[in-house]
Amino acid sequence: MIEIRNVSYNYSDKQALRDVSFHIDKGEKVILLGVNGSGKSTLLKILNGLIFPDTGEYIFNENKIIKSFLRKEKFNTIFRTKVVFQFQNPDVMLFNPTVFDEIAFGLRQLAINNIDKRVKDWAEKFGISGSLNLPPFNLSGGEKQKVCLASLFVLEPDVILLDEPTSNLDPQTTGWFVDFLYEIDKTVIIATHNLSLASELGERAIVLSPEHNIIFDGNIDDILNSDEILMKASLLHTHKHRQNEKLSKNYHSHDWE
Repeated sequence: MIEIRNVSYNYSDKQALRDVSFHIDKGEKVILLGVNGSGKSTLLKILNGLIFPDTGEYIFNENKIIKSFLRKEKFNTIFRTKVVFQFQNPDVMLFNPTVFDEIAFGLRQLAINNIDKRVKDWAEKFGISGSLNLPPFNLSGGEKQKVCLASLFVLEPDVILLDEPTSNLDPQTTGWFVDFLYEIDKTVIIATHNLSLASELGERAIVLSPEHNIIFDGNIDDILNSDEILMKASLLHTHKHRQNEKLSKNYHSHDWE
């Protein structure tokens, strides 16, 4: 379904990805692990066709995703319906006057039918039916996140790309979100550095190092039990803390970032 072949990407002042390769099958739930700056968000943008590799190839459903392919209206519409992306900060995705318009926006742009019913159905699934006539900007962070998610799922995509999707959610809503992911039969790729949640969100982990290359690809439980790889990825560190009125130095994850 998804094939990334020897992909590298550079911004004007820094490298973001270095010779990255992997394959993702339909229905997999994959966690992209790595510290901030390792290239997780850049990789999601490539998978969504927002940017394109400097070198290497991105293949989706046997189609090479390049600028000329997405310039064709037919293929762009199909791709934008099948692959959707939620940014880490929901505020950058909200620009419509009401929650209803926000959820309906993609449907209208892609000329999809049954807009009213689909918006109301997904608003109900996300528990935001009572906010449909409200401005999305006045909602709480968790509610905004739900609006953004509804605006993606209303398209009924095959692949959902999520960048730190729980960062604005309270514990109760995070629990709801984890349960929701278990229930959907979709290919989901989630970028996070939160180790405590990673195993709840997916079964497979792809780990990016601070040097922007993949250093692990496999079962998520294996990486969570490997201090060596977590240290190499800078997802595990040591720092001093006070314990029983004495300073000690132990391993800690980056969940608190």
